[in-house]
Formats: sequence, structure tokens, C-alpha cells
Amino acid sequence: MKLWTSRHGRQKTPEANVRRIVQYSDAIFRIQPGLWALEESRDKVLKKFNIKEGDSKSIEQFNHAYYQGLLIEIGHYRNSATYVPPQDQHRLFLDKELGDLADYKIIPQFTFETLLRKARTVDVIWFNERNMPTHFYEVEHTTDIKNSLSKFYELQDFFSSFYIVANSHRENEFNDKINASIFSPIKSRVEFITYDKVASLHSNLSQQEQLIW
Repeated sequence: MKLWTSRHGRQKTPEANVRRIVQYSDAIFRIQPGLWALEESRDKVLKKFNIKEGDSKSIEQFNHAYYQGLLIEIGHYRNSATYVPPQDQHRLFLDKELGDLADYKIIPQFTFETLLRKARTVDVIWFNERNMPTHFYEVEHTTDIKNSLSKFYELQDFFSSFYIVANSHRENEFNDKINASIFSPIKSRVEFITYDKVASLHSNLSQQEQLIW
């Protein structure tokens, strides 16, 4: 079973060649932005990742773990330590469990237990060298964005940035929720990032110094 990602330095096929093959060949299918596999291996790939075509729940679970994995690898490139919550640590990102990919299986004790209970459920957290959180990410495929914003609201006293990661069609929903008066204290600190942008950043890690995020 052959998988390709478009990240430089992690595969034998350069990104431009992969795009060319995908564009002109029916032999490869796209699993997600930046991730392809051979059409002849479709059944094996879908079985490996427990994806059932037409089953929204299995697709959501794969998407969730896939983008968590991309965020972890981007965080590592930026010299951040990473964390994913216990309920996600056995989910697969390509050929690895998220718990093996992240630096922390147990969240650093950076604050009081009442706030740690909120932070433990955040999908991906980046930490600096002092084990303080710098970036909080919530991956939202179909679940209510308001729940994630409520977590960010509780964590607003930390010098951190907050991100909702979702399909581009949910951006209007995000804007409606973040503009509610209750979230005014964090409105300027929460950014919406599309799946495609996460995949693009992961594909171009060597150029990230030139990108704003």
C-alpha cells in the first residue's frame, strides 16, 4: 500500500510531480488535501483508516485525526512541544498513533486543575520551552463551534493564540458564533483556518518563516 504526502523531504516524489500525476492519471485518488494513494489500493487504504465511503462518522473521525497529526508535525517544525487529549491518542495519523507522535501524553501542569480540565480536551496544544501553552487548536468537522469557543473563553488569561480548524464552508458559521457578545473578550485572538491551509502549510514547512500564522 503506497501513500504520498506533498511534504518535501518526507517522500520520494516531489510535490510538483505528485500534482502532475494526480492531475493526469486515474491511477491515484486523493484521500485528503496533500494525501494520495494508488487507486488499486483504495480498499486497503480505506480499511486501514477505518473509512467507510458514505459513512459520515468514519470520515469525520479520519479527518479529525489527520488534521491533528498535521498540526502536531507543524508544531514540531516550529520547535514546540505538542499534546493531544487521551481520547484521541490511539487514533491513527498515517502509520502512527497520535499519542506516539505528540510529545506529551499527560498535559503539563501549567495552571490550576479547574482550567486544566478544560485544556485537556483541546484537540492540539503547542507548548514553549517553559511548558506554557502558546497555541490551542480545535478541529471542527461537524461539531458545534460554540463549544470550542467556550473552551477558549475559559483559557483567555494565558498568553496564547486560539484557532478553529475546519472546512472552508464553516467559516460563515464561525463568524456568526465569534461575533456573539459573550465572546467579545477573545474575538481578536481566535482565527479560523481551513483544512486546505493546514495541508498547504504542512506541505511547505521549509517556507513557513515567510507565512503568517
